[in-house]
Amino acid sequence: MLNEIAGVRAPGSQAAQAARQVCTEYADEALYHHSVRSYFFGAAWAQARGLDFDAELLYVAALLHDLALTAPFDSHTVAFEEAGGDLARVFTAGLGWPTERRNRAAEVIVLHMRDTVAPEVDPESRLLQVGTSADVTGTGLDDFDPAFTQALVAAYPRLGFGPAFVQLFRDQAERKPQCAAADFVARGAEARALAHPLDLDRG
Repeated sequence: MLNEIAGVRAPGSQAAQAARQVCTEYADEALYHHSVRSYFFGAAWAQARGLDFDAELLYVAALLHDLALTAPFDSHTVAFEEAGGDLARVFTAGLGWPTERRNRAAEVIVLHMRDTVAPEVDPESRLLQVGTSADVTGTGLDDFDPAFTQALVAAYPRLGFGPAFVQLFRDQAERKPQCAAADFVARGAEARALAHPLDLDRG
């Protein structure tokens, strides 16, 4: 576990360590790496713009945001980001977070699959949107220093993430046709995920 990539740091708090432990226990390595990369992309985007944000909140949300795509936490009736928000509320209750902060962790996870959030209104939600978009479809990838991106992927390789993630979203779309994952599939975003520049660069 590298806590710093090209000058961008991840928090080392008890909550951050617990979130990483849970993610590694329930997600496969490719999904775990995606979760970590999502944090670093978001944090790097904020750092480049001098944007203040709660690193611990963003990290916890990033490490938990896709766990509802895994079998133990999947819901057949609730969209995965909403189920992930519920998971975050339970997880952070165990950490002793107050209700408002627990709700914020859930909100960040839910909003990462919603319309674009203004960073000045809700920085953590916007940063998770930025991080996941860059890592899933390559959206905004040109905003990042190539040296940072290369270091990040070297530290947390993609490991065939794109095709595996697309399959998870196709499964969500089939079972929950009104969910955001279904919209992702319907508008053809899966093609961008399968043609991610970081995967093409590596052959």
